[in-house]
Amino acid sequence: MSHYYSESPSTPLRTKTIEVVLRGERFKFITASGVFSFGKLDLGTKLLIESVILDKDWEVLDLGCGYGVIGIVASRFVKRVVMVDINKRAVSIAKKNLKINNVENAEVRWGSLYEPVEGKRFHTIITNPPVHAGKEVLREIVINAPKHLYDGGLLQLVIRTNQGAKYIKGLMEQTFKDVRELSKGSGYRVYAGIA
Repeated sequence: MSHYYSESPSTPLRTKTIEVVLRGERFKFITASGVFSFGKLDLGTKLLIESVILDKDWEVLDLGCGYGVIGIVASRFVKRVVMVDINKRAVSIAKKNLKINNVENAEVRWGSLYEPVEGKRFHTIITNPPVHAGKEVLREIVINAPKHLYDGGLLQLVIRTNQGAKYIKGLMEQTFKDVRELSKGSGYRVYAGIA
């Protein structure tokens, strides 16, 4: 079975459209097989979206955007969003979801982790990291985040309490000036690291 954290998922393409209300706004998303959380909004992403700190003047990086839910919701509350994913199918579906939700202040780029935004900085990086891709990928996400954040910028992420929360929090404490737990629930924790 191919994993969603791969360039080209081998699973046959199937799509399913969902409608959700997040941060008081209504959205419609195409979800796809071979892309994380097919046919539904997963609980961790929902908790993350409802908990993240956003500001109207911010530029945001949605790292590992999947079908685009984090970046698209954030786009209603910030100046600009760049969404990236290694999964080509995810990138294609996220672009369609930008159109469906009439988003004009966001773009989707294909590539691995921070490669598509080399040399660029953001006010916040938001991610539901691909835990199943392994600790090395999680480590890359955390330790390289400050290079892509303005001073005082935030890395905001969600992690399952029993699937690496302690490891991620420890990494964040080594990497950031300050780490806060923004919320917890449904077996997940949302952390913010301040650069």
